[in-house]
Amino acid sequence: MQACTEIAEYAKGGISNWRDFLATAAVVRPMLGISPSAWEEAQIVMGEVQAAVVVACILERSAAINSAGGYLRGLTTRAAAGEFSLGPILMAQINSKLRDQKRRA
Repeated sequence: MQACTEIAEYAKGGISNWRDFLATAAVVRPMLGISPSAWEEAQIVMGEVQAAVVVACILERSAAINSAGGYLRGLTTRAAAGEFSLGPILMAQINSKLRDQKRRA
């Protein structure tokens, strides 16, 4: 949640557990233009929680991503090949937020 704060804005009653997070990711997914088939494939390959975290990260960077669905499909392909790890994406997001905080200070 520290890395991907924007998703909380779309939560109906806030996000207090993984079920809330997964439900909110399911709400955000179509708003980003991610097709049901891309979402389903990501969940199968990555797992439900990791796919939801990826959607939250995509939401954070949506201004810089031309095709959220294509981006998710690319990450899903990499995950299927064993070439994707969620850690670097989350760390990049956290570092980006820290840089933004320093600029504002």
